[in-house]
Amino acid sequence: MSTVMLRPSPAFEMTAPDSPAIELDHVERTYGRGDSEVHALQRVSLAVSEGEFIAIMGPSGSGKSTMLNLIGALDRPSAGRILAGGRDIARLSARDAARYRRREIGFVFQSFNLLPRLTVLENVVLPLMFEGVSPADRDVKARGLLDDLGLGGRLQHKPGTLSGGEKQRVAIARALANDPRVLLADEPTGNLDSRNAQAAMELLAELNRSRGQTIFLITHEAEVARHANRVVHMRDGTIIDGEGG
Repeated sequence: MSTVMLRPSPAFEMTAPDSPAIELDHVERTYGRGDSEVHALQRVSLAVSEGEFIAIMGPSGSGKSTMLNLIGALDRPSAGRILAGGRDIARLSARDAARYRRREIGFVFQSFNLLPRLTVLENVVLPLMFEGVSPADRDVKARGLLDDLGLGGRLQHKPGTLSGGEKQRVAIARALANDPRVLLADEPTGNLDSRNAQAAMELLAELNRSRGQTIFLITHEAEVARHANRVVHMRDGTIIDGEGG
């Protein structure tokens, strides 16, 4: 895939490059009680600057996906603070947490999570509809993103007719629709062959370079993690190296 030229993120243009995007302060997440108690995260502290591309690596059960769910306000910590833009998102109401997810977080999943009955364009338009963007403006925004990502000729296709690489690019376009401050990518290459995995990672790296997009990447693969600016390794719910920013 040729180099993709992406428009700068409005949120990034208004933010000092060294300001923190996300900070975890002695975060813990415990599931169950008594003999069945599981410590998924144990006093994890991590600071990530605005515009940083960070990869979180570790074996299954190391706590990396738990961390991503907490940053995305899909779950709440048992202890500690998670600061986003100076706010402790662990203390947000359910309504404010949903607003935070819609406006400040873009999610990219291993399984793409595209709606099969909607066209490519309609999938990307969807988050703009939830934010009340006018039909004309959301159409222009979605078409622009898809064109930027090399999908201008696939607007009316259904996800089932696309390759794995094309599906992931649609998912990335949808994640970018509301100009999120932070992009959370959970094993985004897990369902892709090596060629499409490489293309997806080059795209994320270009997003980071050209838009200053802050990216959290979860991966098992060192080859995937090498695209990030910093790699953090986790094991048994703790960070074992890579804390420095």
